[in-house]
Amino acid sequence: MQSVGGVDVYLRLVTENIDAANVENIIIHQKGESKKKYLNSYGEEIKQFFIPIQREISLFKDIMAVYKTIKILKNEKPDVLHAHSAKGGIIARAASIFFRINVLHTPHAYSYLSAKSPLKRKLFLFLERVFRKFNSILLATSESERIRGVKEVGYSNKRALKFNNSIIPLDAFGNSPHLDLPNKYICTVGRPSYQKNIEMMINVIKKVKDQIPDVYLVIMGVGQYSPNRDNIVELIKELNLDNNVILINWIEREKILAIIKNSLFYISTSRYEGLPYSIIESLALSKACVVTECDGNRDLVKDNYNGYIVENSNHLLMAKKIIELYKNDKLRKKFEENSSELFKNNYNLNFNIRYLEDIYKEYSK
Repeated sequence: MQSVGGVDVYLRLVTENIDAANVENIIIHQKGESKKKYLNSYGEEIKQFFIPIQREISLFKDIMAVYKTIKILKNEKPDVLHAHSAKGGIIARAASIFFRINVLHTPHAYSYLSAKSPLKRKLFLFLERVFRKFNSILLATSESERIRGVKEVGYSNKRALKFNNSIIPLDAFGNSPHLDLPNKYICTVGRPSYQKNIEMMINVIKKVKDQIPDVYLVIMGVGQYSPNRDNIVELIKELNLDNNVILINWIEREKILAIIKNSLFYISTSRYEGLPYSIIESLALSKACVVTECDGNRDLVKDNYNGYIVENSNHLLMAKKIIELYKNDKLRKKFEENSSELFKNNYNLNFNIRYLEDIYKEYSK
């Protein structure tokens, strides 16, 4: 699997909190991705194996990755595989046919959603439809992703499960000092990329500025794996937003959480998601949200309950909702309370981890 971004967060949360007395994990991924060790619930280092896996299609490397995975599986003899991302899912399922072992596949947002050309989208969707037949059970991160797996990829409801992305409660999380930011700001976490659609966000803030000249937007996660970074920097200059938009490179999770906690509210303009951890963290920190309508976002934000959901291309409506929430303290407070309640009822890992443990047991060979 490819252990970057949300996948890495998922793995660490699961391995550190699932009962190591009942579940022993090993991790197969590409070398050099994660410098920090993976630990189990006892604080012990988890065994890792490295294979030549990469995001792009490479026939030679992909075949080698499958071959090496087969060798690892032959020696380790796992009871069940849990594959992450599109490429990780293909490699694990291809290797699994030699062992008749169940593969729980968690896409973390299907790769065909990222394809800009119709031809690539059809190709990636075709691959998902083919490989769903290889000992595959969908383990979606959200109900939206599960439904997409049934309707578009072709899973039966029986073989389409859901385990919500979840985190440990942040009740005891304190404010972090040394943050040189304005007193009032809104924020987001998202690398400039096709998926996160930060271009829409910048254009929306331009419209918000017409009504609120001193509006500030803090964008975190601008750094590694940010293919559209230069475009965003240029757009900010073009729209004269240099004093309104603050770009922050990769920083520690504690600082990210502190920035979210001290913000007025959280926004997202994503084109697609699995179930975004940054919004889950915003709910845990009792933040209202204004987000685009896509998988993941629609699971976490209920329109006019804990925030607003806006059609992806509707710049004017999103700007209007941001202005409304910015100016209406009473409404924002109501949304904040509802966000906290949604988190406690649905995304608390202390409760949800037992469900994942039960899934592993059920689908072990």
